[in-house]
Amino acid sequence: MSNSVVLPISESSQAGEARRNAVALASRLGFNETAKGKVAIVATEIANNLVQHAREGLLLLQTINKQNVLGIEILSLDKGPGIDNIDECLRDGFSTAGTPGYGLGAISRLSDVFEIYSRPNEGTAILSQLWAAPVSASLPEQLELGVVCLPKTGEEVSGDAWASKINEQRSLLLVADGLGHGPLAARASLEAVRIFEESSHRSPKEIMEAAHGALRSTRGAAVAIAEINFEQQSIRFTGVGNIGASFLSPVKNYSLVSHNGTVGHEARKIQEFTYQWHPSGILILHSDGLSTQWRLERYTGLSYKHPSLIAGILYRDFNRDRDDVTVLVAREGR
Repeated sequence: MSNSVVLPISESSQAGEARRNAVALASRLGFNETAKGKVAIVATEIANNLVQHAREGLLLLQTINKQNVLGIEILSLDKGPGIDNIDECLRDGFSTAGTPGYGLGAISRLSDVFEIYSRPNEGTAILSQLWAAPVSASLPEQLELGVVCLPKTGEEVSGDAWASKINEQRSLLLVADGLGHGPLAARASLEAVRIFEESSHRSPKEIMEAAHGALRSTRGAAVAIAEINFEQQSIRFTGVGNIGASFLSPVKNYSLVSHNGTVGHEARKIQEFTYQWHPSGILILHSDGLSTQWRLERYTGLSYKHPSLIAGILYRDFNRDRDDVTVLVAREGR
């Protein structure tokens, strides 16, 4: 698990701060000088793009991990005019702002993973992932994740946390929302993560029961645990408290059921439900820092994009801004 860092970008000085943050993170993760140079260019170009074109521009940075290789994810979110013709904007030399126009083309070339989603008059989201060392394209991840996990405005730590355990047969996901905000809420959610990681060989219901006992010394948390079994094409789900959980697929959509309560204090019923998994489906878990009013079908084509873009756009458009927020999106690896 790793929390995101969010940086508002509206002027050139903030673009410089974004570059410095990205390069500092790359240094901590062991990027060599050449790789750090790529990170610097990508972060600068993404941030400058926000300065020139965006309204309410945000840049999110976080650590990612694939095949035991560390990387950096840079996610740009804005509510600007959007892009009418993405392919044209990716050509070097194209610009609508009187600049040389190398931005999006350079970002695309230098990124190991690059995706963009834009709607006219609604904004743009840009995803760039860069790795500290090569990763094999012939070994796709069994489960592809995208996560935004941010503290309430004004707080230094998030009271939310998430975790995952992914393998070929069975993958487990957890989202926890500690009661309230700040360090004490974080202590509760991180205790849920600790139990999850120690007990990942057990069922979601058994993990939840263990967490309920372990969190008694904390202020408690809302917790949701999902197990995806790819061979059986199933989701086993246990939730206590108000973690939202939805599975969306071309076949059928489900709202996954949680019971009322607070893990560690009052959980009258811990129950496991089973749902059908579909290889083309998307599982979305989120804390109550995200409004429940979101509807993915309103965003034409977004469900086919990388989970990080989906998580980012849902955060951009539906975060409550007065609470910690976590959005976790999972789909079968492509």
